[in-house]
Amino acid sequence: MITAADLYHVFTAVVPLYVAMTLAYGSVRWWRIFTPDQCSGINRFVALFAVPLLSFHFISSNDPYAMNLRFLAADTLQKLAVLALLGLWCRLRRGSLDWLITLFSLSTLPNTLVMGIPLLRGMYGAASAGTLMVQIVVLQCIIWYTLMLFLFEYRGAKMLVLEQFPDTAADIVSFRVDSDVVSLAGGGGVDLQAEAEVGEDGRMRVTVRKSTSSRSEAACSHSHSHSHSQSMPPRVSNLSGVEIYSLQSSRNPTPRGSSFNHAEFFNIVGKGDEEKGSAGAGTGGHSPQPLPQALAAKRKDLHMFVWSSSASPVSERAAGAAVHVFGGGADDVLAKGGAQAYGEYGRGGDDDFSFRNKNGGAANGDGPTLSKLGSNSTAQLHPKDDGEGRAAAMPPASVMTRLILIMVWRKLIRNPNTYSSLIGVVWSLVSYRWGIEMPAIIARSISILSDAGLGMAMFSLGLFMALQPRIIACGNSLAAYAMAVRFLVGPAVMAAASLAVGLRGVLLHIAIVQAALPQGIVPFVFAKEYNVHPNILSTAVIFGMLIALPITLVYYILLGL
Repeated sequence: MITAADLYHVFTAVVPLYVAMTLAYGSVRWWRIFTPDQCSGINRFVALFAVPLLSFHFISSNDPYAMNLRFLAADTLQKLAVLALLGLWCRLRRGSLDWLITLFSLSTLPNTLVMGIPLLRGMYGAASAGTLMVQIVVLQCIIWYTLMLFLFEYRGAKMLVLEQFPDTAADIVSFRVDSDVVSLAGGGGVDLQAEAEVGEDGRMRVTVRKSTSSRSEAACSHSHSHSHSQSMPPRVSNLSGVEIYSLQSSRNPTPRGSSFNHAEFFNIVGKGDEEKGSAGAGTGGHSPQPLPQALAAKRKDLHMFVWSSSASPVSERAAGAAVHVFGGGADDVLAKGGAQAYGEYGRGGDDDFSFRNKNGGAANGDGPTLSKLGSNSTAQLHPKDDGEGRAAAMPPASVMTRLILIMVWRKLIRNPNTYSSLIGVVWSLVSYRWGIEMPAIIARSISILSDAGLGMAMFSLGLFMALQPRIIACGNSLAAYAMAVRFLVGPAVMAAASLAVGLRGVLLHIAIVQAALPQGIVPFVFAKEYNVHPNILSTAVIFGMLIALPITLVYYILLGL
């Protein structure tokens, strides 16, 4: 039976997180304390230092030789069961790969690191629930987020092949991707071009690179930023920081101005015309240097601060617009303000219950030798029939797999949390095997930053919420559907999987409540970059965080009866 003291312990653990989130929201929306540039600096610190070190702290302190294998088996079985059912639905009902990815994210990937660990510790104690949540975090960081990247890159590779080589894909024997291409989905207004070289044996060898227009535009922007390097403010962060790990990094990061201007910002958060006019006219200390008109028009929409650049200076311009909160790509918001761009994007087709692929955008002719693949491609993800009911041929599975693995590897090596997770696992294996303690100087240095991780992560989420014109971005009907999948379907499948592997008692309760946590942030970042139902994931993150506490309390009370 749940007592009042038990509920008090839960509130003691969770309410401080919401206090941090509320303070951040009010600092931007009500009190105008932080500008977008200042918000991005906070988020950059969170994503580069606080969250990776927080992950390292939890993972390195977890005993890998005492992990609850049955509990982990239940979590794994839940995810595999959902993935299998969605895959079966796609094959039998010709469902959309986009919806498979989105529904898998909604039903199986909660916010365990930031929300789950303190909440479950308050409910069931640190010795049991806290340790189990850390074990879930290990699997999420190393296995499930990597699987998500694999699915997204598979989608991008399939779109590329279906658009560019609809009739000759089976003749492709190899792909080579230029080093400055970090995603087959393009992104940030960057176009990709595929060049096919046909050998004497009739086989094609395809090279994927950025289009000439993207390269020249990026080079112009890079040259412009270099000429103003003395007066340009520091590079704005593109990091969101709440359980978010970098998607694309830069080996040689260069300064670039914020894509925000104050006029747009205060217009979005509801500031009056007076502030809007004064902010637009001034060039104060926080105002970025103006960009060329052609580039500024493409970067005029509101951004979520997510690190997204590439390994080459050529792509630095495109990186600044890599993750758009309101538009699928730069062209969607050409010469539009943030709120207007949101209005158009929010009605762009997500507010319906059609799970089929939308037709359109697929190439209809013979595969060209040189062609472009836009970042906003909407090619159908089912191969076209050849007129006899047979699906169009694809390249050999080994060729596609190698292409996808190359792109996923490029993502992972640019991800700071990949290193923190792997180093944490290695250290825990060594320390618990031979009883080696971390030197006090190193441990204390990590502790100082990791202790700020939870609070700063929630603060960063509050900043992100404050910069959105609407909490429910996908429409009421889709929001209700997403919440049902997140808080009903996910826990139900977890309960079935837990019972199937023999979990009972407190372990069963922890597994179900853990599955009812709010939506994780990382899947939203992926959805935004690859333009796969980002409005739905954004709503699941923001609105889900607001209603998660009462919902998890209901589960906690019902399971304790």
